[in-house]
Amino acid sequence: MFEIVDKKAVMDIRERIAKGEHPRREILNFVREAPVGTIFEIHLPHRGEPLIASLQSLGMNVIVNEVEPMHFRLMAIKLDEIN
Repeated sequence: MFEIVDKKAVMDIRERIAKGEHPRREILNFVREAPVGTIFEIHLPHRGEPLIASLQSLGMNVIVNEVEPMHFRLMAIKLDEIN
């Protein structure tokens, strides 16, 4: 579902969440499998605290920006392999 282009993965999951989907596990599996050095840009309709906490538990720092109402962007870089 997601792809990496030039070491960057942009995941806009706002529509999926609006449809009632919860792709957190899919995102985390993708992050685990991605190569070290990958930049992740994740777009959400809300702040996404559970996803932020999950990424942090994997050892990643997460930057959160509110782009506009109902549009948040999470940014993180995979610096190490994740087991």
